[in-house]
Amino acid sequence: MENRNGLVVGALVTHADGMDERAAALAMLDTVPESQPKTLGADKAYDTPDFVADCRARNVIPHVASNTARRGGSAIDARTTRHVGYALSQTIRKRIEEHFGWGKTVGRIRQTVYRGLKRVDQHFKLTMTASNIVRMARIMTVAPQETAQ
Repeated sequence: MENRNGLVVGALVTHADGMDERAAALAMLDTVPESQPKTLGADKAYDTPDFVADCRARNVIPHVASNTARRGGSAIDARTTRHVGYALSQTIRKRIEEHFGWGKTVGRIRQTVYRGLKRVDQHFKLTMTASNIVRMARIMTVAPQETAQ
C-alpha cells in the first residue's frame, strides 16, 4: 500500500506460515521502481534480522514494528526508530486493514469459494482492485460548495 492515498499497489496470496509472507513482501518490493527512496511499514512478524538485512540490501528503509519480546531483541535499531517518518509509517500502515476489512465483508475473501493458490490469488487481487476503486471514488468526491449568503 502506498501511504499518500492508501491505495493497494501490490497483492500476493501465499501460505500463512510466516516465511512465505516475508518472501512475498521482498518479491513485491523488487517490482517497485527505484525512482525514489522507499520505506516498508510492517508488523512485528517482519522484525527478523534476515528480513531487515534483505530490505536494507534493496535500499529500502524497514519501518517494521519493533518486537522487543523476541529472543535477541528487535532487529530494528535507533537509526530507524529515531526518525519522525518511522512513527508516521507505523500509524499509516494500519490503513491496509481497511482494505482487508472491506474484502472480508464485501469482497467475500473471509471464506473463499475457490480452491487452489492460483485461483485464490486471482480472487484476492480482484477484490483489492475493487477496494481501490471504491477508495478512489471517495478520494475524488468533491466537498459540497458552501452556499453564499
